[in-house]
Amino acid sequence: DGKTMEQMPLEAVIGPCRVIRINAKEQITSAHLKNLRLRKGERVIFKTSNTTKSWKSDKFDKKFVSIRQDAGQFLADQGVMTVGVDYLSIGGWEKDGVEVHQVMLRAGIWVIEGLDLAKIKPGRYDLICLPSKIVGSDGAPARALFMDIRAGLVAFANACVGWVTVGSVLVKALRWTEYLATYSRRLLS
Repeated sequence: DGKTMEQMPLEAVIGPCRVIRINAKEQITSAHLKNLRLRKGERVIFKTSNTTKSWKSDKFDKKFVSIRQDAGQFLADQGVMTVGVDYLSIGGWEKDGVEVHQVMLRAGIWVIEGLDLAKIKPGRYDLICLPSKIVGSDGAPARALFMDIRAGLVAFANACVGWVTVGSVLVKALRWTEYLATYSRRLLS
């Protein structure tokens, strides 16, 4: 019952952002976030081992690094506007995937999933991530642009806003299809 893509404010996906390296084995926890000095209205993108591990395989990685529910609540409490992750979901596989989505979406946090951050270094950027405006949809394919004007850097990353993603390569699309099919079965059971 949350907002849909046509209701998304553009400031959620356009403006300054921080790409933050998180060294988490399984899940990003509130302990990983406590010293980051997160600000209300901030856009944060988490770069984890998913960037070098999960995207390298042709198969869906069920052990991808995700955001744990307590971290989702911490982000909500800090008033973060947008959170991006470097794999197919903010929520873990057979962990608290549904719960972390509920916590963050109820708090009005916009989510960018499926970012391939291989060419993006941690730091501050100007983000432009424009999803397709699909009326009534809770997610849409997008392309994220990270710009560091001072360094003359412009880098692209495939992404999605919400939960639907389309990768630039067929392998990514197939992996996403496997994830969605299995995740849907879990929600219905």
